[in-house]
Amino acid sequence: MNAPLHPSANRPDDGSGHEPRLRAEGLLALACGGPVELASWERLSGGAIQENIAVEARVATGPHAGKHAWVLRMDAQSAVAVSLSRESEFAILRAVHAAGVLVPEPLFLCADEGGPSFFAMRRVPGVTAGHRLTKDDTLVPDRPRLARELGANLARLHRIAPPVASLAFLGDAPADGAKACVADYRRGLDELGAVRGEAWPALEWGLAWCARHAPAPLHSRLLHRDYRTGNYLVHEGRLTAVLDWEFAGWGDPREDIGWMLARCWRFARPDREAGGIGSAEDFLAGYAAEGGAGVSWEETIYWQVLAHLRWALIALQQAERHRSGSQASLELALTAHIVPELEGEILALTKARP
Repeated sequence: MNAPLHPSANRPDDGSGHEPRLRAEGLLALACGGPVELASWERLSGGAIQENIAVEARVATGPHAGKHAWVLRMDAQSAVAVSLSRESEFAILRAVHAAGVLVPEPLFLCADEGGPSFFAMRRVPGVTAGHRLTKDDTLVPDRPRLARELGANLARLHRIAPPVASLAFLGDAPADGAKACVADYRRGLDELGAVRGEAWPALEWGLAWCARHAPAPLHSRLLHRDYRTGNYLVHEGRLTAVLDWEFAGWGDPREDIGWMLARCWRFARPDREAGGIGSAEDFLAGYAAEGGAGVSWEETIYWQVLAHLRWALIALQQAERHRSGSQASLELALTAHIVPELEGEILALTKARP
């Protein structure tokens, strides 16, 4: 983490003509009904698409008077078009928090006509770093329990079914989640190919395989769409909150399951199928115990293939942002280097299932 910034620190303009910290204090004062001082301002690690700022808020008067540990969720300069707005992400958080999903409590949505929106949520303790959580047994002393907790929390999310009036901005739910994914990834790959005059045969094979093997659809549910190690907090060995809801939407619940089990998100422990944390058996058992549909390991293979296809497409799209000159970034340029590994996993998963 970066060191906290003092009020006089040189911070860039946020587009409103004001230093972000001062603007945040003003908008939070309106939300809290009393003057607010942000005694600390610490940009948290991660957040390539959105920025998370940890603050110690001191509210002088009103119903929220006192000291509070909050996180402000703001747009980063590298925002992606498919990411939800902060207003939409705040509405998602309110819906899932009310449904009993472990997430940071959403507190205030702050917006004016002078700059970008942001929202405040209660700060939750824990570690997110995938390489630490998958390697360090002192952080996760009981891995089967954590894997089951992750499955159970996902099942609580998947209880939310359309339509939901407060989530109308998500649009209509797809009739067939798998076919919708294949069509979306096909469109994205074709667009990249047209720009660069390139082709990716292994990804083409994976898309064709998924089109042929699409399973009978389940009823759509609310999906996180990035439910994986690195996007949740673990404190004293227990799951405390799931983060980063900017890609949430309606779809087949098995899409989230396949994303969590995909090899590309296992970090230091590829032998542990559930995010490098524990076994798929424990994860799926926790999911079923909390009311999720019974899903077998074999059934998840299809959705793991889709997960690797999606991540490969995202990696190529991120690299294209650098190559096109729209955003010069070494991190974006290097992202495409993972594509051959993802292609290899797609071929391995489909080899015995032509």
